[in-house]
Amino acid sequence: MTIALPAFRSASGPTRRSPRPRHLAGLLAIAGSLLTAASATAQDLTRRAKPQEMPIAVVNASVHPVSGPPIPNGFVRFADGKISEVGSMEGGRMFTADTVIIDAAGKHVYPGLIGPYTQLGITELGSVRATRDFNEAGDITPEVYAAVAVNPDSTLLPVTRTNGVLAAGVFPTGGTMPGRASAIVMEGWTWEDMTVKRDLGLVVSWPFMRTVRAAWMDRSEEEQLREIRTSLERIRETFRTAQAYADRKAAAPDTTPTDVRYEAMRSVMPARGPSSDPASPGPLTPPALPLFVEAADYDQITSAIAFSKQFGVRIIIVGGRDAPLCADLLKANNIPVIISGTHVMPKRDDSDYDEPYRLPARLHAAGIPFAIASGEETPHERNLPYVAGMAAAHGLPRDVALRAITLSAAEILGIADTLGSLQPGKSATLIITDGDPLEVGTNVERAFIRGSEITLRNKQTDLADKYREKYTPGSPAAPKPADAPAPR
Repeated sequence: MTIALPAFRSASGPTRRSPRPRHLAGLLAIAGSLLTAASATAQDLTRRAKPQEMPIAVVNASVHPVSGPPIPNGFVRFADGKISEVGSMEGGRMFTADTVIIDAAGKHVYPGLIGPYTQLGITELGSVRATRDFNEAGDITPEVYAAVAVNPDSTLLPVTRTNGVLAAGVFPTGGTMPGRASAIVMEGWTWEDMTVKRDLGLVVSWPFMRTVRAAWMDRSEEEQLREIRTSLERIRETFRTAQAYADRKAAAPDTTPTDVRYEAMRSVMPARGPSSDPASPGPLTPPALPLFVEAADYDQITSAIAFSKQFGVRIIIVGGRDAPLCADLLKANNIPVIISGTHVMPKRDDSDYDEPYRLPARLHAAGIPFAIASGEETPHERNLPYVAGMAAAHGLPRDVALRAITLSAAEILGIADTLGSLQPGKSATLIITDGDPLEVGTNVERAFIRGSEITLRNKQTDLADKYREKYTPGSPAAPKPADAPAPR
């Protein structure tokens, strides 16, 4: 867009441009920001898959149910978006005449991979605030659901699913209680279409429990300790108020005004049952949903566990870099961990170089249930299988590594009744590959979400094809070699 600026003629020379008026400079800044936001939120142009119309059977493949041993020469049959049968082809297997047969001889069938901790669909470009919907205004917003903010046209979704990641836990971040996590699949016209489970539980960002003595820290230890105590008390006071609200609501539902914030917290609080004695409260029943506590350090994890026992809440640790240091405590309280990646640097100066790579193996040896998240920035969530592959290369059994990004992830998120394994009755969300998905050289050749075959094309594959054509020798678009210089 070209904007003509006013001109004037000076007394001593030719015409020149006048300085920009302040209001015009402001308009230009606004226009620039709008153009940047528009380019950042460009819609994904891939077509949506049609609902499954005919039964489909993938046959003659190595089937990896995850919930059981691999089936070397097996098949998976699914209809109406759900798996109907998983079995072996040995001895022959006949299917109904209306079944579409996919011969996958030499190929492998796996359940769709699950990223247990992501911001997929709620962020696009980190440098553009308009595309970052993961951080709600306010420090404590338990009534916010991540799924509602998911953008179905995000260009990051097709890129991620091209590598076999077909489902994800979407977590809000920012603030002490940024909201509630949701589970989605990577296909759908609207956020409602994509949502597997709208409410997985409440996300709590646990405060850092130690003071910092680094040169860049401009606050005294006393100030830091005061801030830590204030943050912890804010969490405790919120839960005390939520418990009082839940008790009052249970005792007098018709006369207790509804508070949206504390109403949203009732599912993560222990419920008070009826009492035969009006003078004494009834028994507490466990909460329906967990707290996802973002905590990496030993002090954070142990503080969160003490809090969970005080308030009777169920927690899942997200991060867990120091989880092996308090493995006995985690195991005794049956607390799972979502590991935030293995492609990170060692945490301490005296840590072994492979300390982050061996973290999953250490938790597995300790008997602690865990899942593996990519730990990557959102545009790179497609690297999830390689993060698990790194753990497999450093002591974690390969089948456990695969489980950590499929069935274990589904179990921890509370969606194992739908996703995570190839079993009759579950969603037909699966991938067909030419090898082990934990290996970088493996290609995902076909993918299905809820029985519908989805395209594996995306913006990046289209750009790759475009520039391969440009630089292919003999192509009309190929750059021509420069003429040789004339001899002197």
